Parts: sequence; structure tokens; C-alpha cells
Amino acid sequence: MNSTKGKRTITYREAVKEAIREALQRDSRVFLMGEDVGHYGGCYAVSKGLLDEFGPERIRDTPLCESGFVGAGIGAALGGMRPIVEVMTVNFCLLALDQIVNTAATLLHMSGGQCNVPLVIRMATGAGKQLAAQHAHSFEGWFAHIPGLRVLAPATVEDARGMLWTALADPDPVLICENNTLYNMEGELAADAGPVEIDTARVRRPGSDLTLVTYSASLYKCLEAAGVLALEGIDCEVIDLRTLRPLDDAPILSSVARTHRVLIVDEGWRSGSLSAEIAARIMERAFYELDLPVERLCTAEVPIPYARHMEQAALPGVDGIVATARRMVHNG
Repeated sequence: MNSTKGKRTITYREAVKEAIREALQRDSRVFLMGEDVGHYGGCYAVSKGLLDEFGPERIRDTPLCESGFVGAGIGAALGGMRPIVEVMTVNFCLLALDQIVNTAATLLHMSGGQCNVPLVIRMATGAGKQLAAQHAHSFEGWFAHIPGLRVLAPATVEDARGMLWTALADPDPVLICENNTLYNMEGELAADAGPVEIDTARVRRPGSDLTLVTYSASLYKCLEAAGVLALEGIDCEVIDLRTLRPLDDAPILSSVARTHRVLIVDEGWRSGSLSAEIAARIMERAFYELDLPVERLCTAEVPIPYARHMEQAALPGVDGIVATARRMVHNG
């Protein structure tokens, strides 16, 4: 880490590790559990060194049984603990879907408000690392469909570090989706960085000609595309959703009223996607602000390929964002 004028440069990975370490230090009820989080240091090295620092009671390696250890996390949360459950990849969450959707998300309702489940589940999502179809999908939009869950998608190092403590303070289950392509990314973080709010979307770049709505790793593709388009005189506003459920649509609707054009970039598949929900809300609440229909760029509707050139072709990319935005502005 480098430090200058009250800020320091830190990787996304180290920001997440700092957040976990701070949580463990601040609250004796917090512990981390998951596959290979202890002796191995985590599949993405996020928890490396924490076992030596906090011991096996607080950093717990689990069997390869997502349903079992997510269920154990739910039980611990009901018992007054504040577990951080790490699932190695979002694909493996499907093995714990019953625990997440039918138990964690529903217990407060089914108990008549008596049983909160203050559980945090962290998972790596997304493609781009040649991990093939069983390790590289973006299912966060599925979980954003479920009442009773809060779903976070931190894109910046500030959010990667700050969202965890806020999530741990939430009385209900929170899923934190960390795109695996971001772990090596560097960013600036304030020396006194602490918790951040997890309720609102943020405008990461103001603009007047077209609104780009996105989240997670696609934020950086949109910012890069906006830089290219700016050289052509096209001024794009870029909105980072940050929280996928509950969805903060106020900044989106406000932006539409200024730009009158919207392009949604979503690494999920197009059919039944989060982008479809956003487009529907815009059509329902800001239809007469639009100069042309809402457009979407999503992952091709195929299992994520292993071959790098095919994987990249399947994902929304900077060139596609630039070409679509250019057409929308000039032909709209």
C-alpha cells in the first residue's frame, strides 16, 4: 500500500481483508467460515494470514458442503453470533439455495417478526478469469429477486471495505457479491475509511447526453467507454447501482429526466435479468422523458466459455458500449 495526503492506494482484495479484520476486532461475535478460508488463506487470498491472527475459533474451515455450512451460519446468527459466510463462487451458492431462499430470507416473516437472521454471505461472482461455466456466472440478479435478502455489489475499494461492517449491523441476511476480476484492482482509500451506507446508488460520472446504468466490474467498462465517447463530444452519465436489492431507482429516474436516453450494462443474462427490471421501472415511471427506447447490453445467453477469446466475446465490453451509445445519441 502507498499513502499520500490522507489517502492510500490499496487493492480491492486488501480492502476486503481489512474489512473482515476490523469486524473481527470490533465484535467478538463475528467469525468467518467457509471453504479454504483458514489454512489456505481463501481461494482469492482474501483471508490470508487471518487464521494466524485470530485462531481457528474465529476463522473456520468448513467441509465442501455449502448447504451445511450456510445452514450452520443461519443457526449461529439465530443464536446471537454475527457470522461472515464465504462461498467460494456464486455458482456454488446454488447448493445452498434452500438455506438462503427458503430459510434465511423467510424466517423473520414466518416467525411473525420474532427471528431475525443477521447473516452476511460473501461470494465471488462474474466471468473474465477463464474459470469456465461452473465458476464464472453472475447470479446476483437471481438473489435480487428474493424478498427478505439485501444484495450488495461493491465496485470500488471504498465500498469493498466499508459495506461489510454496515452489512453486519443489519438485522437481516445480506449477500455481498464481489466480482472476481476486481480483486487485483487498485484504488484510493481514505486513511480513516470506515463503514459506508448501503442504501443508495451513486452517480460516478455526471453527464447530459446518455445515462449508463451498471454495477460491479462493469462500472469500469462504462467509465472507460464514457471517456472514449467524451472525445467525440458525447457526454455520458454513469450510475453505479451498488445495492441490487432494494434497488435505488431515484438516481436513475432523475438522470433519465436530464439525458433522455438510457443504456443498461449488466453482466447477467438478458432474459429475466436485473436490466429488465430496471428497464421496466423506467418505462413505468419515466416513459415520457425518453427520446428513444431503453437499451441493454448483457452477457450472451450461453454458459460462460473457457477459451479466453470466447469468454470475452460473451461479455459486455467497452467496444460494444461505445458503439451502442454512439448509435443511440446520433440516431435517436
